[in-house]
Amino acid sequence: MRIGEVARQAGVSVRALRYYEEQDLLRAERSSGGQRQYPDSAVDRVQLIQQLFAAGLPSRSVREVLRSVYSGTVEPGLLDQLESERARISERITDLLAARDRLDGVIATTRNPPPECARGRASAQPARSAAPS
Repeated sequence: MRIGEVARQAGVSVRALRYYEEQDLLRAERSSGGQRQYPDSAVDRVQLIQQLFAAGLPSRSVREVLRSVYSGTVEPGLLDQLESERARISERITDLLAARDRLDGVIATTRNPPPECARGRASAQPARSAAPS
């Protein structure tokens, strides 16, 4: 699969794929003409890379996680790091859910203000004076 097709299917830029190669997160074979050729599994791999980056893992950690995912084994010491990352992600999820709940409250109040808020808004409006003739 060529680079443009992988980028399109994975929903990333061609530049992102080149960066992943530079970081040793993704590999491509080269055709006789020098064009990158990716295996069909590259799309799933890129999506996993995107998820790990979105979770806040640095490329060094992503590289280690990818090795473990595809080899089925975990390097000594990596398991502790993965558990720590998982705890950090869980904490972030909790924080994001709390922020979402607060936003839901603001949205609900704005769309359907309680009567006391509606009165307060009306009385807070300055009275309009008639323009002199």
